[in-house]
Amino acid sequence: MNRYCSQYLHFLSLEKNASPNTLVSYKLDITRYLQFLESHKIVDLNQVTGDHAAQFLVRLHNDGLSPRSVKRSFSAVKGFHKFLVIDGITKANPTDAVTPPKLGRSLPGVLTQDEVVAILRQPKPAPQDRRALWVRDRAILETLYATGMRVSELLTLRQTDVQEDQGIVRVYGKGMKERLIPIGRAALGWIDRYRKQCRVLLLKHHASQDVLFLNVRGTPMTRMAIWKIVQTYARQTGVRKEVHPHTFRHSFATHLLEGGADLRAVQEMLGHSDISTTQIYTHIDREYLKEVHRTFHPRG
Repeated sequence: MNRYCSQYLHFLSLEKNASPNTLVSYKLDITRYLQFLESHKIVDLNQVTGDHAAQFLVRLHNDGLSPRSVKRSFSAVKGFHKFLVIDGITKANPTDAVTPPKLGRSLPGVLTQDEVVAILRQPKPAPQDRRALWVRDRAILETLYATGMRVSELLTLRQTDVQEDQGIVRVYGKGMKERLIPIGRAALGWIDRYRKQCRVLLLKHHASQDVLFLNVRGTPMTRMAIWKIVQTYARQTGVRKEVHPHTFRHSFATHLLEGGADLRAVQEMLGHSDISTTQIYTHIDREYLKEVHRTFHPRG
């Protein structure tokens, strides 16, 4: 059965352009699922029933997984069985009769505009920083907030993707879907400064592959490195909220809508395929309006 798991992951990589992170998550989910089936003496995937799939969801819940993690695992398992049917390995998809757990829509954390500005201003020159890493860090923070791009998109952003003359960046999102995002003069200015003052000192010609943001070894940065940069400067401001790279994405969308931006334009910039995903930010906007009313209205 593990052989079929490998075949499915290969299919996701080649046919669906699944990201490395998605492949890692799906491999973990399906491996856990196959181990569960083996513990129930299932040796042939044609033996799997809807009851087995439902029991697996119960097991995940009892193991302490969050509803979101359970739903992601179910999605991986459902896709796996669909692949088996299409390839003629099994006759039916036992997950078709199973209802995944419903998720309540939680509002993502958002920074105020003043809090964003405070974080952006934290990177400063240090005496021993000969490579001006603070300029790189400022450019990273400015880019995250100016474009609302995901961390995975920032990590693969190339120099040629930044089109300064047109004021846009080309981003490749989930499934390698391309989109164009406007970027402001402030962020472009810091990117230009980073290129001239920092990147030229970090560059190792054999490793950069034109990726814009580099680490001290001249190679592309990691997700954890970006997370640490955001955490470090957020703590320096004294902001008590939990701040991570995705917080800039949420703040980007919320601030646009607060300023009167069209929802579909924000959807396009975020790269959401379904506008219902973007609409969660209208709830944040509504909460913001209620807070303004409570604060400033005489009878709030």
